[in-house]
Amino acid sequence: MRIDISFLPALAATFMLVFARVGAMVMLLPGFGETSVPVRMRLGIALLLAMILLPLHRAAYHVDLSSMSGVLVLMVHEIIVGLVLGATARITLAALTVAGSVIAQQIGLGSVIGFDPSQQSQQQVIVGNFLTLLGLTLIFSTNSHYLLIAALNDSYAIFVPGQLLPSGDVAALATRAFATAFRIGIQISAPFIVFGLIFNLGLGLLARLMPQMQVYFVSTPLSILAGFLILGFVLVAMMGAFLTYFDGVMHQLTPVSSGG
Repeated sequence: MRIDISFLPALAATFMLVFARVGAMVMLLPGFGETSVPVRMRLGIALLLAMILLPLHRAAYHVDLSSMSGVLVLMVHEIIVGLVLGATARITLAALTVAGSVIAQQIGLGSVIGFDPSQQSQQQVIVGNFLTLLGLTLIFSTNSHYLLIAALNDSYAIFVPGQLLPSGDVAALATRAFATAFRIGIQISAPFIVFGLIFNLGLGLLARLMPQMQVYFVSTPLSILAGFLILGFVLVAMMGAFLTYFDGVMHQLTPVSSGG
């Protein structure tokens, strides 16, 4: 009995191409791609997803092992696609970072810097850390992270292996993602912008009416207290708006699963 195993090199090359797209995306995904997650765990997640997607999209790859340059070009193409998808998902979390920075400035905590557990080499304002961790928790607790996997699966309908990347569409996607993240961050922090405007206007009037009063020492604890009270009242609405925004971005990346 003779078994034909001539298909194995092409299958291995196809698996590496799938893994290139999956691995590049997982490296940047919120929650999965954090530097606090062990490297072996991230690698295991990428390998598992690649093994799941391989039977589904193996036919989309046309691997010619006689031309190594063609395989390398295809590999670079897959890595770029994965980076685009992962970066788009990562940018959504920037909305919470923007909101946290604005809130911290308005309530007097702009100089309070804390260690960012999601990015071990960086620091940001402590309010931004809180909102980012809360956003990640809500993404996983509401099963919104499955939309990330659906986006990876549907990416084969948007970015077909072997075809040229639509650079104009990719640039438009990146620009829209950055602009939307900044807009959502400002909208989420809008109550604190209004509070800061009214509070500082009142302090200015108080300083003019009572020049001998040490306004700064009186205003700082009041600003922090009022800011935390407002945060407690509007936190549910803030995170609800963020989850709606996150789900909307993910549905744009899943035209097949969303039926669009």
